[in-house]
Amino acid sequence: MTESTAARKPRRSAGSKAAGTTGGKAGTTGAKRTTRKTSTTAAKGSETELVQLLTPEGERIEPAADSAYAEYARYVADITPDELRGLYRDMVLTRRFDAEATALQRQGELGLWASLLGQEAAQIGSGRATREDDYVFPTYREHGVAWCRGVDPTNLLGMFRGVNNGGWDPNGNNFHLYTIVIGSQALHATGYAMGVAKDGADSGVIAYFGDGASSQGDVSEAFNFAAVYNAPVVFFCQNNQWAISESNEKQTRVPLYQRAQGFGFPGVRVDGNDVLASLAVTRWALDRARRGEGPALIEAYTYRMGAHTTSDDPSRYRHDDERAAWEAKDPILRLRRFLESAHHADEGFFAELEAESEALGKRVREVVRAMPDPDRFAIFENVYADGHALVDEERAQFAAYQASFAEVEGV
Repeated sequence: MTESTAARKPRRSAGSKAAGTTGGKAGTTGAKRTTRKTSTTAAKGSETELVQLLTPEGERIEPAADSAYAEYARYVADITPDELRGLYRDMVLTRRFDAEATALQRQGELGLWASLLGQEAAQIGSGRATREDDYVFPTYREHGVAWCRGVDPTNLLGMFRGVNNGGWDPNGNNFHLYTIVIGSQALHATGYAMGVAKDGADSGVIAYFGDGASSQGDVSEAFNFAAVYNAPVVFFCQNNQWAISESNEKQTRVPLYQRAQGFGFPGVRVDGNDVLASLAVTRWALDRARRGEGPALIEAYTYRMGAHTTSDDPSRYRHDDERAAWEAKDPILRLRRFLESAHHADEGFFAELEAESEALGKRVREVVRAMPDPDRFAIFENVYADGHALVDEERAQFAAYQASFAEVEGV
């Protein structure tokens, strides 16, 4: 699988620390200086700044030179058309892989799947901001980040089929195995970053988690340790508006990025459906971490357009009109509009990418269907080192249950 040519190494910038604070004016659209804001979950009527460099209509925003957001924009000021096409390709292929995985689960080939539909820009933008020597700690939904780190997408599926516990070597791509326990990877990332600092290495660490995980104690503990020890770690929160069925309003009374203030490091809210803004802000945060300026919190304000996992039914807790409003901000359509209006891509490019997308889907289906069926009894083997009577009893009960299907399976 060929990776995109989108730039991996962030452009070094002197940068002021003030640019990373939660204050500052919003960006502008050239001569027509329009402030970009979005409602928060705080007290009714309040608003918060949102870093945005590409509007839902596909218009490029150039922040005013005296804006705090101009510092972020500098990190993508020299991005090339080839790199922009690479970002678009990343998002399209990641979405296609995700759609195939969802379909395979519905067909009984996977036990479960956590879709990233709608969050492609946040993941591809931040993933492409990392350098090869940075280390990434994901949750279980960072399929786009895995793509950016060079992990073969089919390797992500073994765990969801039950044939392995991960499927890739974390040290091969500096991309940790998926973490199912909610929020614990924030502590792992902080500890790793503290080690990086003690080693004197010029690299950064990034930890991904969702808005629901931000309510876990592990995340707050990670924030505190990272701040006190000035760890070179970036906390990247994908706020997709729903912690399974719990909305933001039932999780927090202030915007999530503002929590960083209480721990003594900067927090930034970025338009998570804007791949350019996600790329720029993450480059800024990782750059300052590598310079020894400590942690930062990025809240990527986005939306989970699908279900939490394939075992979830979002129609039970949210309305269709909410999804429709976010579909109008689709991250892939947004970048396509810009590529077309700027004449950075023609129909030949899109047609070639469609063919590549079809080929990827076919390969994913073939690889998954060729995977062995998981050993149904392996779950009982490593519970206790010396065995246990209760486990033996449960194994026997499960064996009897499986045997009851023998005649059906033999048809």
